[in-house]
Amino acid sequence: MSTLFISDLHLCPSRPEINALFFRFLAGPARAARALYILGDLFEYWAGDDDADAFIGEVTHALRLLADSRVTIYFMAGNRDFLLGAQYAHRAGLHLLNDPTLIDLEGTPTLLMHGDTLCTDDLSYQHFREQVRTPTWQRDFLAQPLPARKTQIEILRRKSEIEKSAKLMEIMDVNQDAVVTALREQACTRLIHGHTHRPGHHLLTVDGRPCERWVLADWYASGSYLECNAGSCRAIHLS
Repeated sequence: MSTLFISDLHLCPSRPEINALFFRFLAGPARAARALYILGDLFEYWAGDDDADAFIGEVTHALRLLADSRVTIYFMAGNRDFLLGAQYAHRAGLHLLNDPTLIDLEGTPTLLMHGDTLCTDDLSYQHFREQVRTPTWQRDFLAQPLPARKTQIEILRRKSEIEKSAKLMEIMDVNQDAVVTALREQACTRLIHGHTHRPGHHLLTVDGRPCERWVLADWYASGSYLECNAGSCRAIHLS
């Protein structure tokens, strides 16, 4: 049985075709897997586990059906859904992961990350990330009424889009030194991450060891997942 990896789906009610593709994926290829790892940005945004939106309910139900079919589902927060917590994970049947997490994948030490912490050249984003990941910021934000939280998120999203349009693409991609450091510190030979929306398979050498970096695709125009079996991985596109 294989292990599957996805990220950057950015699910939201305004993208019904992609939502339907995700539901078909959960009911199809994912059912034959040993485990499914969701490496962040499952949702376009997350205002809190108390959001009882009907669309979120649909996604929750589909995930729970997969979990109940004995497929283990792991979730690592992304930059859009970092507020997703234990309450929602329990409802959907998710096992929460820290970022980064090192796993033994069919005998290969494999480092899992969302990927945003590797983009160290984007100093303004890293400062923002550090701020919103503090317990104090999250406690104060979640203490507000849900409509107020959603309004603030929409403002932050618009601001982010404006800022991204003024940044060089290279700044928003991973820093190669950060990649090497992550592989070196975890003493592993494989890294799987998303976030950059630049899918690919990159080979590199770290301290004389051959390593590989898999970048997961986003689900904006189509769907994709990484399938790993003993000794190898391959990207599979959905339509």
